[in-house]
This record gives sequence, structure tokens and C-alpha cells, in this order.
Amino acid sequence: MKSFAVVFLVLFVLASVALVVLRKLGVLNAGPSGPWPFYVKRPLSQPEQVLYHRLVRALPEHIVLAQVQVSRVLGVKKGANFHEWNNRINRLSYDFVVCAKDSTVIAAIELDDKSHESSSRAKTDERKSKATADAGLRLIRWHVRSLPSEQVIRSELLDLARVSRIP
Repeated sequence: MKSFAVVFLVLFVLASVALVVLRKLGVLNAGPSGPWPFYVKRPLSQPEQVLYHRLVRALPEHIVLAQVQVSRVLGVKKGANFHEWNNRINRLSYDFVVCAKDSTVIAAIELDDKSHESSSRAKTDERKSKATADAGLRLIRWHVRSLPSEQVIRSELLDLARVSRIP
């Protein structure tokens, strides 16, 4: 009987320790009433912040949006299976979207870094590029190691807007 009490006590202590550890890890608090394991982070990396500010300064007469879901910019044409085609783009995003003041999209911009060199990322980039090109939207890719100047940004995007007859 004494050994049963010792085993019970050891199991009780182990269960209590496990409960404390699981609560600290947030595993037991994941329900709707307990705290969820989220924190606030910066939506733009340091190079993205630099490019964003250059875009805004270079294009003051335009709207510059950051981290935009592709599905907010590209629609599925009538007659095509919406769910099938939307599923191909619904988890993709553009780093930046440049619009005229009336929200007409002029171009999407991607800022590539070393992560774009992996084969899985290359496939994702291909899918994004194909969807964007087939929609008739220009996708500009700049590498993080050679960010364009405000003058280059302005020249490239204003030339594009003129060709597209966008203000």
C-alpha cells in the first residue's frame, strides 16, 4: 500500500510539472478564452522599408500599397472555375502595388533576396509571374542588393503609366 502511495505521488508531481510546462508553452491556453500565442511584428523588412519610402517619394501622385494579396489585385475571368483558379493565387502576395489615384493598378513590384533562389520559392515566383502576366499586369522585380534610386523608380513607373495611358 505504501508503494502505491509513492507511485501515485510521483505521478501526481509529474502531471503537475507537465501541466505547468504545457501552459507556459501556450499549448493549453490555445482555446478561445485563453491568450493566443501572437505578437506584433513589422510587416516590412528593412530593405522593404527602404524601397517603400523611395517609392512614395518618387511617386507622390500615386498610391503605394505594401504586402498586397495577389487575389486582391487579380480576379478570375467569368466562365472559368473561380475556386480552381483562385486557389492558385490565394496565398500569394506582392511586396508592393503601385496604383493611380483612382486605384487603377499600374504595376506590382517584387523585392527579391536570397530566399528566392530556392527551388520551391522559384516555383512560387513562376506561378505569381505567370498569373500576373496573363492578367496583363506588369511585374517588376528588383533585387535587394541593387535597390533602384528614386529617379529610376519614377522613370520606369511613369514610362509604364504613359504606355498604359494611366495618369
